[in-house]
Amino acid sequence: MRLFAATIATESNTFSPLPTSLQGYKDSVFLRPGEHPEAAPQMCTAPLWVARRRAKKEGFTLIEGSCFAASPAGTTNKKDYEFMRDEILGQLKAALPVDGVLLGLHGAMVAHGYDDVEGDIIERVRALVGPKTIIGVELDPHCHLTLKRVKLADVVVLYKEFPHTDVVERAEDVLDIVLKTLRGQAKPVMSMYDCRQISSYPTTLPLMRAFVDKIKAMEGKGGILSISIGHCFPYADVPELTGRILVVMDEDKKKGDALATKIGEEFVSMRGKTMPSYYGIDEGIKVAMESNVAPVVMADPADNAGGGAPSDNTSILRRMMERQAADAAVGPIWDPIAVRLCFDAGLNAEFALRLGGKIGPSSGAPIDARVKVIALKRDCWQSFGPTQVPLGDCAGVRIGGIDVALITNRTQALGLELFTNLGIDPRQKKIVLVKSTNHFMAAFGPIAKRVLYIDSDGPLSRDYRKIPYTKVQRPIWPLDEHTKPGLIL
Repeated sequence: MRLFAATIATESNTFSPLPTSLQGYKDSVFLRPGEHPEAAPQMCTAPLWVARRRAKKEGFTLIEGSCFAASPAGTTNKKDYEFMRDEILGQLKAALPVDGVLLGLHGAMVAHGYDDVEGDIIERVRALVGPKTIIGVELDPHCHLTLKRVKLADVVVLYKEFPHTDVVERAEDVLDIVLKTLRGQAKPVMSMYDCRQISSYPTTLPLMRAFVDKIKAMEGKGGILSISIGHCFPYADVPELTGRILVVMDEDKKKGDALATKIGEEFVSMRGKTMPSYYGIDEGIKVAMESNVAPVVMADPADNAGGGAPSDNTSILRRMMERQAADAAVGPIWDPIAVRLCFDAGLNAEFALRLGGKIGPSSGAPIDARVKVIALKRDCWQSFGPTQVPLGDCAGVRIGGIDVALITNRTQALGLELFTNLGIDPRQKKIVLVKSTNHFMAAFGPIAKRVLYIDSDGPLSRDYRKIPYTKVQRPIWPLDEHTKPGLIL
């Protein structure tokens, strides 16, 4: 039995001012066959990593293709996407015949000329391998679960958790179903319900936690192979932007249709109830400063690099400085120029530094302050589950009572190492401001005595009605009050 595995992935914010080129992939994940590290999966590479670990033990041969992944930003350059795609397709063609293909994709990748990158890849893979080869795909729940990709694949499984702490477990699910299918132990069929809605669904909040737990308890019973909740990625202007429910059944399509409809209707009934409450900037800072518990973790989702934002907005930091917040930590602020200047100034130097506010109007005005360089470190990383996410060279600067983590490799706040690399202990701070939507909760949630979500003026608006969509299929909630959810596959 021969399986081929590869990855091409990013989360494309089509409104982002940050274009994505081949260099963005080289800065993140750019691995040729055999180069994937043994220790842990990288961004979206879990299917290959899991299959490598299980191949010999379970009696199949794994042919490894390339793995390409970039941090979320704007639309990928057409030429660069086609270069990466064609490299993987060439490797697959050379590996033929294969019994199965495992693709680690994101699901919200957009390239110029390709609104549905994943659909394009799966279509071309299917054309190469033919109808009998089993194609298994793992996607991020913040994906566009398009009809094209679901029709062309045999098995599609999404992570269930947000923060995405179950990437490896879901890759195991994909591989399990593919192997069972190849061994004649299962005949997967997929059903999909379109909920016609745009929202955010953190599984760290009670309603989504219960919903996901209930769905997980259903799997493996009564022929249910997998149930996935497609959250959607709100910051992409593509036609099939919407929340969808995907059920993979063993042979019984009618039962899958009924289950997808039942779960989809429940998901629709949760509209407007799954997102956290948001504070304004001044109100949030006031609540944090007056809190009698510590640390208070404040999240800035509107400037989340994980959604394609620059992560250099200065609005909350500026107000913290003006209000003389003390015993506070802020990070990450992406500013390679400021980091370079800090290294040039040296450890313990005190000098006038301009930081943040560089990419565009939604970054706010840069901050000009006299800072003290409290830490300098090369080639830093932070953890996110089993994965080490590179931060690049980092500098810690102190502005009054606020310690700021400056980074050179744009990414969101994920692990405590973001601060501890620089000798800043977030557990000992009164206030910790992190630029992230919800992934920060995996590491910062356990240390936080209170979590506040701040609606800043960063580029990722939490009111989806303000986003200037032109391609999204209508009607869809909350852009439209009346919608028509229903089974579409």
